[in-house]
Formats: sequence, structure tokens, C-alpha cells
Amino acid sequence: MLIKALILVLLNGMVFLAQAQAPKLVLLTEYQQQNVDGWLMSEKLDGVRAYWDGHQLLSRQGNRFYVPDWFIEQLPPFELDGELWLGRGQFEQTLSIVRQQQPDDRWQQIGYYVFELPNQSGGLQARLAVLQTYLDQFPQPNLHLILQTEIKSGFNLAEHLKLIVAQGAEGLVLREPAQLYHTGRSPYALKLKPKWDAECTVTGYTEGKGKYQGQVGALLCLNDQQQLLRLGSGLTDALRAMPPELGSRITYQYNGYTQSGWPRHAVFLRVREDGF
Repeated sequence: MLIKALILVLLNGMVFLAQAQAPKLVLLTEYQQQNVDGWLMSEKLDGVRAYWDGHQLLSRQGNRFYVPDWFIEQLPPFELDGELWLGRGQFEQTLSIVRQQQPDDRWQQIGYYVFELPNQSGGLQARLAVLQTYLDQFPQPNLHLILQTEIKSGFNLAEHLKLIVAQGAEGLVLREPAQLYHTGRSPYALKLKPKWDAECTVTGYTEGKGKYQGQVGALLCLNDQQQLLRLGSGLTDALRAMPPELGSRITYQYNGYTQSGWPRHAVFLRVREDGF
């Protein structure tokens, strides 16, 4: 019994140590028509967020990515924050590669696109210059800096957004370049998209009608503002027959807010994979 008790203690300790601890990262706020002249803009990549702590690559939730050794060997001994990205419109393909516990040769297609260097000194450009210096000395095929472009005016911003969206991009990230590194939801790091997205937790379902009789009509979902949303649009027949489980986190898309502060025209986008 004593040996069994000691084993349980050790196992409990191992479980505790293995629990994911989410890294503290900068989080984007939605652009609300504020003046951003002189800020920097970059493409918002539809990839998988990844934090390099100098030793291992972690998801936004703190779970370790199982990465080939050759990929890890490209990364510098200082922190990075960016996206694992395959290309525009290829989020699902990217996810299918990076979530594998046995990494395969498809990782050769994945790029790590960096937009921030956590805990470096100076403004954004000074922080990013640290990685540029590293890449100048040690060029790496899968490690990239995301291009930053100065915003000249509101018209310049609108035209750039229109151009890259037409090319298949999902939107822009706007950064105030003078800000020192900080974490959490930031008024100096904004996302600008033709359509916005957010996350919510599935709390229930409504019954389908007509051709959806006997299936799910809509998902009931509680967002971070404690608003109960009804998401029917965007659901495939397969999801209506086998919907996300209660408690699942999903992403929905919407077009701004109503006057009362509710997401306008909210539609289901995708199930958010645990840990990513």
C-alpha cells in the first residue's frame, strides 16, 4: 500500500508539472476607426499562434508543439512570437500538420512568421531588428519576419486593406511602433478585417426544423462578454448531425456591432482545436 501511495503521489506530481501554462502574450483589440497615422501595418496571417521561449515551441494555451529537430535548430536562443503558416486560406491544412504528435515531412512546408520579440527593449522596430540581425548572420528557410509598412493616412490604410483582401488575406494588424513590449489586451495592437471574429463556448442547441428536423438548428454560445448567441448560419449538414460538444470553444464571425453592443450577423466559422 505504501508503494502504491508513493506511486500515486509521483504520478500526481507529474500530471501537475505537465499541465499547460499559457504564456503571457500581447493580444489584439479590434480597430474602431481611431487615428493610426504613423503606425505600422502588416498582414494578419490565418495561421496557428506559436511562442518560442528559446527552448521549445508552445501554443497560445501553453501546449508544446511536436516539432522536427531540424525545424527547432533554425530558431534563435531568444524569445519569438508569431504564426505557423502554410499560406492564405490554408488554416485547416496548417492545423493538420502542427497538431501531430509525430511530426512528419510536411513541416518543410510550414513557415514560422514572427511579428514580435517578447521582452526585448525598445520600440517595435528595434525589437524586430534583433531577429533581422540574426537572420542576416544565419539565414533560415522556415523562419521569417512579417513585413511591416508605415500607415501614411486613413485612405492609405483602407486601400492597403482592400488590396490584400482581394489577394486572399484575412486582414491587417496595426501596431503603434513606439510602444515598449507589454502583454495582455492592447489598445496599441489592433486587428482590422472586413469581417471580425471572436470565440465563444457552446452551452446548448436548438432543434432543427424543416429539412433539419431531428438535427441541430443552431448552436447556443456564450461569448467573453457573457452574451448568449444563437449561431445557425455557417453550420454544415455534418455539424448539424454531430455538433460540437457542450463546453467546446468555437470561433464565430460577425460584421461589427449593433447599437446595443451585440455582434452583428454572427455566423459559425469553425471549432477551435483545444490548445491552439
